[in-house]
Amino acid sequence: MKITFYSFIVVSLFLFVTASCKKDKVTSILNPNCTDTIYFNQEILPLITDNCTSCHDVGNSTGYTFTNHTNISANASSALNAMRGDGFQLMPQNGPALHDSLIQKFNCWINQGKLNN
Repeated sequence: MKITFYSFIVVSLFLFVTASCKKDKVTSILNPNCTDTIYFNQEILPLITDNCTSCHDVGNSTGYTFTNHTNISANASSALNAMRGDGFQLMPQNGPALHDSLIQKFNCWINQGKLNN
């Protein structure tokens, strides 16, 4: 009788624990709003060209050069922080801050692996 009672308790606890566990849908922790693929050549390069390369091209001494995928991706985190003003001077310098949607797009590109697509 004791073995049956203990077996009942163990089985009940097992069923309770497994029934209380549920599997939630996993969303991106880095950025849950990145549902569309961001393309470097169509979206990121024009964003950088329009807003950054007037100061950050090969011929200046700002410390960052943003003219191609290699140097944009290598400095992407710093560029994102500057776009947000997180520990860096807010960029673009002397201009209005970039629209949140552009910053979000750049952030998504980083989160998607900084692809050269």
